Amino acid sequence: MRLSKFKFNLPDELIGLHPAKNRDESRLMIVHPKTKKIEHKTFKDILNIFGDNDVLVFNDTMVFPARLRGSKEKTGAKIEVFLLRELNPGLNLWDALVDPARKIRIGNKLYFGEEESMVAEVIDNTTSRGRTLRFLYDGSYDEFKRALYALGEMPIPSYINRKVEPEDTERYQTIFAKNEGAVTAPSSGLHFSRELMKRLEIKSCNLTYITVHSGLGAFREIEVEDLTKHKMDSEEMKISKETVKIVNQAKDNHRHICAVGSSVLRALESTVTTQGYLKEYSGWTNKFIFPPYDFSIATCLITNFHMPYSTMLMQVAAFGGYDFIMHTYKIAIEEGYKFGAYGDAMLII
Repeated sequence: MRLSKFKFNLPDELIGLHPAKNRDESRLMIVHPKTKKIEHKTFKDILNIFGDNDVLVFNDTMVFPARLRGSKEKTGAKIEVFLLRELNPGLNLWDALVDPARKIRIGNKLYFGEEESMVAEVIDNTTSRGRTLRFLYDGSYDEFKRALYALGEMPIPSYINRKVEPEDTERYQTIFAKNEGAVTAPSSGLHFSRELMKRLEIKSCNLTYITVHSGLGAFREIEVEDLTKHKMDSEEMKISKETVKIVNQAKDNHRHICAVGSSVLRALESTVTTQGYLKEYSGWTNKFIFPPYDFSIATCLITNFHMPYSTMLMQVAAFGGYDFIMHTYKIAIEEGYKFGAYGDAMLII
């Protein structure tokens, strides 16, 4: 499978710049790979799909306000820092991308906020992720985190070509987010409202959660034509004993097991027994899924419409079949579906 097979022309006007007014009222394309049937619905119509003892697996990671705007010492040059992950809680050490990167050196100090209220020092220039920064702060760790978050912006994707707005604080976050650590939201989970979750529970669906701290790796440009040579960045993940029990019981009972998002799908496939059952896990995954691939756990997938050449599109094509998924994307463009994190959704079943 080659990179060039995932090229398609996406009109700019089909990139979702804002979320739907109500979370569960975005459009939904339901696709059936076995029969090749395609249906056009509203997202909350998934209530007609799932029922007694079906399982939906969600990613409960929490996005933190990772983008900081500041200036470089002495020159005052404007810089943008994108925090990737905290290296050691309490020591104020972070992996970060700095733009523009070429003029940033070890020992440089970067200033943020009004009256330069926050200072960071560059202490490493050689990590694969960019830079290591140490924030210089005299207060407690909790005070530091509050100050840092007050300065930061929600890291909406760069293809959403607009300034961050107040609505992004709430809407670029799932309603069930609780474990902080992601810099990209699990976008398919953004469609779930509290009312929809409650109605799924009333229908005796089992809603369970894993944690995948989604980073920028899924958005990193692939630079090789042969996909077997691409290396994914590692992401931290955790699957609990309780989720394992719920998922494996549904597998034994031949119920739907729906992965809500590509991050969930990838995590489920990262920890599977030789018999094809889910295992408890806490660690990292750098699994890269592209066609052809035989899935062991999920029987269906809820996902957004993804960008050309993206690893998420490749994963979706592996799940639904390359030819059929590329056909559905052609129809999505013809029908005016919105793409990206604030776009519409697809259910592959």
